[in-house]
Amino acid sequence: MDDKTIIGEATTSTADTDEPPLLFLHGIGRHFRQGDETLDILKSAELAVWAGQSVALVGPSGAGKSTLLHIAGLLEHPDAGEVYIAGAATSNLSDVERTRIRRVEIGFVYQFHHLLPEFSALENVVMPQMIRGLSRREAGVRSTELLSYLGLKDRLTHRPAELSGGEQQRVAIARAVANAPRILLADEPTGNLDVRTADHVFATLGQLVRASGIAAIIATHNMDIAAQMDRRVTIREGQVVELS
Repeated sequence: MDDKTIIGEATTSTADTDEPPLLFLHGIGRHFRQGDETLDILKSAELAVWAGQSVALVGPSGAGKSTLLHIAGLLEHPDAGEVYIAGAATSNLSDVERTRIRRVEIGFVYQFHHLLPEFSALENVVMPQMIRGLSRREAGVRSTELLSYLGLKDRLTHRPAELSGGEQQRVAIARAVANAPRILLADEPTGNLDVRTADHVFATLGQLVRASGIAAIIATHNMDIAAQMDRRVTIREGQVVELS
C-alpha cells in the first residue's frame, strides 16, 4: 500500500515554495502574573511550519515550549498576536469553532499516551473517527491500515497494559492522526521511553509526517532526536529562534 494513502495525499510544500504555511504563529505574546511581577513567557514570537515539515522545539523546562504548543493548538489564547491555520486567523473564532478546528485540523500527542485502558489498540484509534462520523467499518479499515503502517499489525487486539511503552506511544500517534489532521503537535512524546525505543518512535513519526504532508511541531529535550527533524527551533527570551 502506498504510504500516501494512510492519512491523505502528501504534499511537498516548504519554506522555499509559494505555498503559505499550514501553521503560522505571528507576534505571539503570553505572560503570567507571579505575585507583583509579570512573567513574560513569549514576546512577539514567530513560527511558521509548512506541509510535510517536522520542527523540533528544544530547550530547558520552563522555557515556554508547552505554552507555545498550547497556543498553536488553540488550547490557550495568546495575550498578543495571531495564530493562522491554513492562512485563516483564529483569534476571533468562537469556542465552538476553535473546538471544531482542534478536533478536525489538529492532532495531539503527549508524554503519556492517555489511551483508554479498557479498549484495544484498534478500538482506541477507531473511536475518534466514529465520533467524527465515520462508520465503524470505515474507521476499522483505516485504523488497521494506520496501525499496520506504524508496525503494530500484530498488536491490534491488545489493550494498552499489554503493550510496551513504545507500542503505546505509536498507538497514541495513530489516534492523533486518525482523522487526517493537517497539523500535529507533540509534547515530549518519548519522554518516558528509553533511548532506543524513543529513536524508533521518532523515526516512525518522521516517516509519517513526510508521507502525509502534516505540519508537525515536536517538543523534545533529546538533541539527537531533534537532529532527525527537518528544522530545530528553541525559545530564548520569549522569542522563537531557529537553530542550525
